[in-house]
Amino acid sequence: MCWGEVRMTKMQKILVVDDAQLNRELLCQMLEGDYVIDMAEDGAVALGKLWEDSNVAALLLDLQMPNADGFAVIEQMKKNGWLNRIPVLIISSEHSVEVENRCLAMGAVDFIHKPFEGSIVRNRVRNAIALFAGRNSLEQKVEEQAQVLKYQSRIIQMQAQKLSRAKPFNELMLEYRSVIMEVETRLKVLNAVFSEEYKRNPFESIKSRLKTPESIYQKLERKGHAATVENIREYISDVAGLRVICSFPDDIYRLAELLIKQDDIIVLRKKDYIQSPKPNGYRSLHFILNVPIFLPDEKKYVKAEVQFRTIAMDFWASLEHKLKYKKDVDSTDEIEQQLKACADSIEALDYQMQEIRNRIYSTGPVEEEMESGDAI
Repeated sequence: MCWGEVRMTKMQKILVVDDAQLNRELLCQMLEGDYVIDMAEDGAVALGKLWEDSNVAALLLDLQMPNADGFAVIEQMKKNGWLNRIPVLIISSEHSVEVENRCLAMGAVDFIHKPFEGSIVRNRVRNAIALFAGRNSLEQKVEEQAQVLKYQSRIIQMQAQKLSRAKPFNELMLEYRSVIMEVETRLKVLNAVFSEEYKRNPFESIKSRLKTPESIYQKLERKGHAATVENIREYISDVAGLRVICSFPDDIYRLAELLIKQDDIIVLRKKDYIQSPKPNGYRSLHFILNVPIFLPDEKKYVKAEVQFRTIAMDFWASLEHKLKYKKDVDSTDEIEQQLKACADSIEALDYQMQEIRNRIYSTGPVEEEMESGDAI
């Protein structure tokens, strides 16, 4: 151990492991002004020192040593989890590319070749320590943030459970379920009338959903409002949601017009993402509607979000949603570009298919038969 260790206990510790005493002393002289230096003459002694005190800023490690060589030391450090916080720099006269690659693959961060040059040794040790310090600091911040998010998630779950047990909240959810049924019924009636008049259906299917208590609580929190029934009514427009899947773009506009022109439906907001697509290529027609529901003792208006999109765009949106909420996807930018190209292709295909349909129906009514592929 070098002189001066006792009076410089606040300095970072470097462990030099080499079976040649001359190499240990030489490295000690190069580094002792900046670090506290500890030394070990072989791998077994080095591992023993790390077991006693693993608070080491960096390990300078020879490869060829008795008892336990450098490879054995790295392997044991990896098993003990020390490689995650202690940078290992190989000190060796070995210049084989295969050996260097093997060490780096095992977890070593750098090579210092013999004979040693003071400035190179100091710079590489300093850089390795700084790199690990920055990485460990970042990992600590990520872990702290993960703990905060976990705590926030527990709070949200607790508040959502509390909300879902409240009688006024459940009565409100009954109203939203009622408005979904009301809009579905009106759309199905329109579908039947349209089918009778034009011998085809304007939409393929209706999908509906009711926001969960967790989602409602989170949205109110983002908007800066307390989780109350009054605030849900006032500040959240999409608790009740319906998605109407149509075959062709013009059916979207025709069906939407038939729905909103009913004299007791009030349009609160409209967004046409078909005429003005989102940057990612998404195309859909959105409405926030005020729709009357009829309860045992009153008529009440309740908000509902209604989206109209084509079959192809619905498939696209489902895939885009998976990408948005899946965090471990590689090449996200590339996939987003591909999705944008697909969205543009879908628009062209929708209008091509619409033109083909128009040509078919322009020749006269079409008899309803099983579609191709439906026969048994």
